[in-house]
Amino acid sequence: MAMSDLLLPIFWLPWRLSELHYDNSWPIGDQFRQALCKIVLFFGHVSIAVSVQNLILIAVDRFGAMVFPLRSPLIRSKLSPFFILATWIVAVAFSSSYLFVFDLFKYQGQTGCVERWKKAFGESSTFTGFTVAFFIVFIYLPVLLLAILYSIILIKLKTQAHPGEQSTNTQQQRDRRNRNVVQLSIAIVTVFVLCWLPYTTNFFIIQAGSMHFSCGFRLYFDVTLCMTSSYCAINPLICFIFSSNYRQGLKRLINSSTVVQT
Repeated sequence: MAMSDLLLPIFWLPWRLSELHYDNSWPIGDQFRQALCKIVLFFGHVSIAVSVQNLILIAVDRFGAMVFPLRSPLIRSKLSPFFILATWIVAVAFSSSYLFVFDLFKYQGQTGCVERWKKAFGESSTFTGFTVAFFIVFIYLPVLLLAILYSIILIKLKTQAHPGEQSTNTQQQRDRRNRNVVQLSIAIVTVFVLCWLPYTTNFFIIQAGSMHFSCGFRLYFDVTLCMTSSYCAINPLICFIFSSNYRQGLKRLINSSTVVQT
């Protein structure tokens, strides 16, 4: 998930900032325009799809560990590379349409990037249909599934017997660690929903034709668009807040870099 989160700041954010500043023109050399036009949104949607699938895998793993602690893990460590590879394959396959629909256009001396769905896939294919499908498959259904899994996990945590005098320190530490992991996961999912729900809602409002593009709504739309991109930057902050392992790792990294400089 860390690798997928890096795709957004590397590819998507510079394009969004350039679009806001240059009004959809691309002030770069001709040799890069065609390639960037096709891969920017492609990698952006791959990043989102991979991150969401990893959230589901983490939730399924936590669900198995908390609800069925005596059974073998639902996602075994030996199969982890397979699941990680599968998330990337699914994300690339679903987002590959962007490699075909985006193309350069020239207007009044400026060069920009536009979507040509009908040219690439015929009259029956539209941007709206693909985007709605993407939102359903990678936003709404995963959020529903995550809500169900973590609700069951929270109920399990509240109803399980509390450690008593006969409980071992190992059991207490395991319960505390499970709670910390669940809290971290729920925080990440909550931020994901808060970052993506406003933008997806705006999209459906615009498609329904019930909102005019006033200056205020345009500003609000741009803010929600930036919120979707900020998700990859908020994730590491959540990890540092909820996980002592991340904080200790950062301290070791800073100390090692200080030693190397001296």
